[in-house]
Amino acid sequence: MKTQVKKPGRVKAALLHWLGVPIDLKNDAFWSAWASSTNAAGQQVNENTVMSLSASWACTRLISEAVATLPLHLYERTTDGRRRAVDHPLYPILNRSPNTDSTSATYWEANTAAILLRGNGFSEKQFFNGRMVGLKFLAPNRLGSKKKANGDVQIVYTEENGSQREILERNLFHIPGFSLDGKWGISTIQYGAAVFGSALAAAQAANGTFERGLAPTVAFTMEQVLKKEQRAEFRENLKDVSGALNAGKSPLLEGGMKAETIGIKPSDAQLLESRSFSVEEVCRWFRVDPSMVGHGNKDSNWGTGLEQKLIGFLTFTLRPWLTRIEQAINKHLLSPQDQRRFYAEFSIEGLLRADSAARSAFYSVMVNNGIMTRDEVRQLENLPTMGGNADVLTVQTAMAPLDSLGQSTDGDTARAAMAAWLKNQSN
Repeated sequence: MKTQVKKPGRVKAALLHWLGVPIDLKNDAFWSAWASSTNAAGQQVNENTVMSLSASWACTRLISEAVATLPLHLYERTTDGRRRAVDHPLYPILNRSPNTDSTSATYWEANTAAILLRGNGFSEKQFFNGRMVGLKFLAPNRLGSKKKANGDVQIVYTEENGSQREILERNLFHIPGFSLDGKWGISTIQYGAAVFGSALAAAQAANGTFERGLAPTVAFTMEQVLKKEQRAEFRENLKDVSGALNAGKSPLLEGGMKAETIGIKPSDAQLLESRSFSVEEVCRWFRVDPSMVGHGNKDSNWGTGLEQKLIGFLTFTLRPWLTRIEQAINKHLLSPQDQRRFYAEFSIEGLLRADSAARSAFYSVMVNNGIMTRDEVRQLENLPTMGGNADVLTVQTAMAPLDSLGQSTDGDTARAAMAAWLKNQSN
């Protein structure tokens, strides 16, 4: 008799995932937990609600657009260094157009956003005649699982027209985010549900306060108990009283009616301070300095302090994401034979394109120290090469040894001899 293995439920699957026990990709518990919503602080926390927070929107856009706009190249290792492998079939997929519908920028932007929010980015490898010709990004909200009649679980994707199709596990290109088990990335939305829920609740409270025109909640008391009909009539008349309050007019209270404010004033509740704190809390989950998304005073957003924050953003925020993507490409999109010769790498020099002064200083150091030629610099600036001496490594020689002062070089001697010969010829 064949024993059936009972699949773990959502809670157990999440616990096993947290403890580092690998989860089968064809387990519906993984997909249901991956796409689920969470309630926190009385708010529904999911991808749409989290992105409605300005801080989450700004952090996600900042990282996704920074990653997507960096040049991504495929390189080949050579005996004298490396060169761009522009003839490799994978190069145009990574650098120009992963599929017929997306540019490389839009593809990597969506992929990075999915990893940031969901913890995992999935794409489908597209093949033609046995060769991979493209990568199609799979929207997280349309990717899931479906149980067959025999109990097996298949990975399904819902197209824009509503039709569903199966995707083979071997055709999935998976990029995990921050991971606890070394295989699956964990969802920022799920783990940060309490913070995002509090931020959503603070935003909702603020919207309600401003909707009432910053007026406090008013309670009306009467000396006698009203009948059901009288209560209904009072609530209808209350609309006129509330309108008068919002319009700044003095309402008329009859029959011993009294009006008293209840609830906490916005100033006492520190509503603005709470929303400011929520921005900092959200930024902490994305490891983004609040000043990078426009939060803070002018002292923290300008000057040398911002320059150091930009360096920190590149080092501690962007670099881990770039490394994850590079290593996923090298492992899953290159064959074992190609992995020995080729590798993908982002060009972080692309961040200097917006800073002409920093770019000029970088080029000067590289050329003056014989690390780059002038033609290599011109190529980076999309200028035609000049050839000749422009493609020769040069160094600054103004710093000469003391014992060589007053001594002519071989070039100086040759020029002096030529000048003497020309002088004799003219005589």
